[in-house]
Amino acid sequence: MFVIRTFIRITNILGKNCFLVKIGRTPMETISTEHRDFVGSLAKGMAVVRAFGKGAESLTLSEMAARTGLDRAGARRFLLTLEALGYVRKRDNRYFLTPQILELGFSYLSSTDWWDVAAPHMEHVARSLNQSCSAAVLHGDEIVYAARVPANRIMSVALNLGARLPAYCTSMGRVLLANLSPQEAYAVLETSNRQAHTAATLTELDELMSELESVRRQGFCFVDQELEEGLRSIAVPLTNGHGRVLAALNVSAHAGAASESKMTAEYLPALLDAAAQIRRRLP
Repeated sequence: MFVIRTFIRITNILGKNCFLVKIGRTPMETISTEHRDFVGSLAKGMAVVRAFGKGAESLTLSEMAARTGLDRAGARRFLLTLEALGYVRKRDNRYFLTPQILELGFSYLSSTDWWDVAAPHMEHVARSLNQSCSAAVLHGDEIVYAARVPANRIMSVALNLGARLPAYCTSMGRVLLANLSPQEAYAVLETSNRQAHTAATLTELDELMSELESVRRQGFCFVDQELEEGLRSIAVPLTNGHGRVLAALNVSAHAGAASESKMTAEYLPALLDAAAQIRRRLP
C-alpha cells in the first residue's frame, strides 16, 4: 500500500493531488504543423521535457540535441529557459528535471476529483484479495497508471505511477478502448504496434475488435497471460455519476494462484463494488 499512501501524503503536503502524468511520446514529425495557430517553439520545448526519462535522468547538451533532433544552440536556449523557470537544473554540465516539473500534471489532476475518492476503495480491494489493484487512463494507444496498490510483485516490468503499457493486450486498456466508438477503437488499434508478447497475445485487428465488443457487452475484461506469461488480470470501467468513463480499475494475479473462474467469481464482484462505491461519491 506504499504507493497509494505516499500519494496521499504528498497530497496533504502540497494541497493537491501529486501525480505526474507523462507527456505523450508522439514524435514531433507526426504532429500536424499546418494549422496557422500551431506554436512550433512550444512543441520543441515539450520535446526537451520529454527527452528526460528512465535511463536518461540527466543529459548533456549534446545528448539533448541528439534525442530531440534540435541543434545545440536551440537545445541550449530551451534548457536555459526551463532552468530559469525552475523546471531544470544543471550540474557538472548535465541537465536534469526538478520536482517543480510535477506542476505540469497538477492542472489535469485538479480538474478531476476521483483520485482521492478511489484510493481507500482500491486499498480495500487489494487488502481483501491480497492482490494488486490499479487504475489507469487511456493515452493514445497506451494506458497510463494513475494509481496503484501493489500486493505482490508478479510482473517483470516496474509499474509505478505514470508507467505505460500497451492498451491492446491489457485488461484496463481493452476496457478503455471498448468505451470508444468502434471507429475510434479501430483507428487506435490499427496504428498500434501489436506485437505478440506471449503465445496468447491477440494481435489481429478483427480478433481485437471482436474482443472489444464482448467487453462492451459484459462490462468487464479478463486477459489471460497476453502481456506476460503467468499474469492474469481483470478490469472494469470506473465511471462518474453521469456514466462517463474516467478510468479503468483492475486486479492482477499470478496465473498459478487464480483461475479465470476464481477471478470472475471473486475478484470481479470486488472490483464492481469498488467502482460502484467510487461512482456514488462522484458528481
